[in-house]
Amino acid sequence: MTLNCVDFDYKSVTTPNEIVEFLRTVDDLVEQNRVDTSKTFQGFVPSDYRAIYRCLKALFDSRMLTGERFCEWGSGINVVASLAAMIGYESYGIEYDSNLCAVAEGIAEELDISVELVNGSFIPEGVEDLVYDAFVTYDGELALHTDPDCAYDEMDYAVNDFDLIFAYPWPNDAELTHEIFDRCAASGAMLLAYHDVESISLFRKS
Repeated sequence: MTLNCVDFDYKSVTTPNEIVEFLRTVDDLVEQNRVDTSKTFQGFVPSDYRAIYRCLKALFDSRMLTGERFCEWGSGINVVASLAAMIGYESYGIEYDSNLCAVAEGIAEELDISVELVNGSFIPEGVEDLVYDAFVTYDGELALHTDPDCAYDEMDYAVNDFDLIFAYPWPNDAELTHEIFDRCAASGAMLLAYHDVESISLFRKS
């Protein structure tokens, strides 16, 4: 891999009242959809949004990024992508579950957040070998919907057009997620990976 782990300080970032109020507003929707997600999906599990906000804000205010175009892979009801938009990123989210997309679109419209959500798979074309190897390694136990579709065409961007990508992969999907980013992202792009509040990692593609 050509990914390098990057240390950065985000814990000292203050969460403003605007963000606190936004998260309070969407909290009930987050819990409702975490419980109600269709059994045909592995489920929508929210990350620690305050911690992720601090990460996104710290990166936005730093000189570490090559640009300000952001994408959330597997965006659920689009909370992280919405936070990115509120900070000032050009923000996009890709989510496979159409029910979650409907909730996300309602939030963006009601709260007037400038974020674009695409219903589809964040898996790009050209990574079939990586997907196959992951299936073999985990005996087919992947949570990802691994068939590429027209999500990137709909956005008119490819993976290598994004400066920062956020992902919260299930354990069996983590290595594949990193490998896809490593193959497809542009040199200098960064991956912010959340596993739990004590395990947030930032990687840069060299």
